[in-house]
Amino acid sequence: MNGAIYALLGLALVLVFVVTRVIFIPQGEFVAFGALTLAYLVNGKVPGTTTLLLLTGLAVFIVDAVNAARHGNWTGMGKTALWTLALPIGLYVLVPYVVSAEAPLWVNTLLALVLVIPLGPMVYRLAYQPIAEASVLTLLIVSVAVHFALTGLALVFFGAEGWRTPAFIEGTVDMGVVSWSAQTFLVLGTCLFLIVGLWLFFGRTLYGRALRATAVNRRGARLVGISTNMSGRLTFTLAAFIGALSGMLIAPVTTIYYDTGFLIGLKGFVGAIFGGLIGYPMAAVGAMFVGILEAFSSFWASAYKEVIVFTLIIPVLLWRSFGMQHIEDED
Repeated sequence: MNGAIYALLGLALVLVFVVTRVIFIPQGEFVAFGALTLAYLVNGKVPGTTTLLLLTGLAVFIVDAVNAARHGNWTGMGKTALWTLALPIGLYVLVPYVVSAEAPLWVNTLLALVLVIPLGPMVYRLAYQPIAEASVLTLLIVSVAVHFALTGLALVFFGAEGWRTPAFIEGTVDMGVVSWSAQTFLVLGTCLFLIVGLWLFFGRTLYGRALRATAVNRRGARLVGISTNMSGRLTFTLAAFIGALSGMLIAPVTTIYYDTGFLIGLKGFVGAIFGGLIGYPMAAVGAMFVGILEAFSSFWASAYKEVIVFTLIIPVLLWRSFGMQHIEDED
């Protein structure tokens, strides 16, 4: 089950990197935001995500308004106001009236997704879009800064207390001498569903093909009329969705704290490294291997479980380094 979660996060990391060249270290923070937002909702509390979304949306609107005034071009500001002001304000006003500990879990899950997903494109607009053409190293440094900023905000809006959520499916399934929780099959099924869904999205839809074109050649995509800013926002939206959903799936079996997402996301990164951050099938296989290795390490040497998992990245990086031809960024 952990391997399936890491595979989802590996998918998000590969997706973000191939389209925007950003090694998205803050991916784990969306895991924590999703899980903690759902935990607050199922306990009948208003999550801090409502305030965080409002403040972030306001910051994005101000940045876009200043940019529009500087260039004298106000086209698109109406659409910007809708998703940066109207949506956050509407949720900020509405959520306190709909929060209830008696609400069905699936309703709280949908509400949590609505609260967390818009943070993805907002983070892209504030932190990455202004430097979209910078080097990979510069984008990596910014990712580290965004990670620390989001971790601090998570502590402010959610506190240091750990939370768990109810399982989406109760019960166990006996298969021979092994007993599986029903939640495990839900996680595996969700992972498979998202993989197939994204494969169809990239292969059969116009927006999916636009993302693929941007991933192949950013300059060429711009020349044929594809907005790289749109591609970046859409990519970060998908990454936020995958991260938030992953956090909700793992919250019933793992206590989630404000900084837990970083460690989970880092293990997804180890899996993504198997595919060189550009190939998802190998990244998925690597993530499943990381999950299995982590599980067995818990029995062999629990005190060194994390060391064993993260040491795995050294031979993988050596293998990738010797097996790949080094080329310049834009080539």
